[in-house]
Amino acid sequence: MQDYKFEITQKSTISKARLGKIHTPHGVIETPTFMPVGTQATVKSLTPDQISTTQTNIILANTYHLSLRPGIEIIKAHGGLHKFMNWNKPILTDSGGYQVFSLAKSRKINSNGVTFKSHIDGSFHKFSPENVIDLQCGFNSDIMMVLDICTAYNVSKTQTSLDMKLTHKWASQAYQHWAKKNIPNWCFAIIQGGFHEELRQESIETLTQLNFPGFALGGLSVGEPQDLLHEYIEKFGPKLPEN
Repeated sequence: MQDYKFEITQKSTISKARLGKIHTPHGVIETPTFMPVGTQATVKSLTPDQISTTQTNIILANTYHLSLRPGIEIIKAHGGLHKFMNWNKPILTDSGGYQVFSLAKSRKINSNGVTFKSHIDGSFHKFSPENVIDLQCGFNSDIMMVLDICTAYNVSKTQTSLDMKLTHKWASQAYQHWAKKNIPNWCFAIIQGGFHEELRQESIETLTQLNFPGFALGGLSVGEPQDLLHEYIEKFGPKLPEN
């Protein structure tokens, strides 16, 4: 297993605020940070040089959209996502899990993954815990996210629990697949459980048993009131491993 380095450089004496540094293959991310969204390998209306002038440390891109267009083979032929988009700093790619929520009418879920009907040409694309990692390795993403189910707001506790348990199964499969590669690219698990406190706690306890170098709070900004969003970040962020 590679040595993934995250250091906490300063802590507040009056709150849970802290400063830190994540060391990735394409540079250091100073936290906390704002991560601009470059879904299709571009932050709309800005050039890479313009983004750099904002002191941005990292950009987010989207595995679902990039795998459909331009496709993994074209990106690999350019030497990875950094060269393809002319960005030499860190990149995080999400897994397609948010599209499980946002494209709910054009996807089907089973125990092995998600099949999407392309919004571009109607073709079908299967995402599994393993091939999502392979796609992101092809992108050479500095931080890769595991495939998960991003459950919408106001979904029943029963369905939310089923979604969460499938997310846990996929996270375990993704972890084993990623760990075998022994690569410097980070891989993060995603805490789910909707807006049910006991499910969130269960998700944290289950996923932190795996030795991921990082964890995300998923399933937020899915239609809930903003005060509930803030409540869940404040309540469950501190429950994640400090390191």
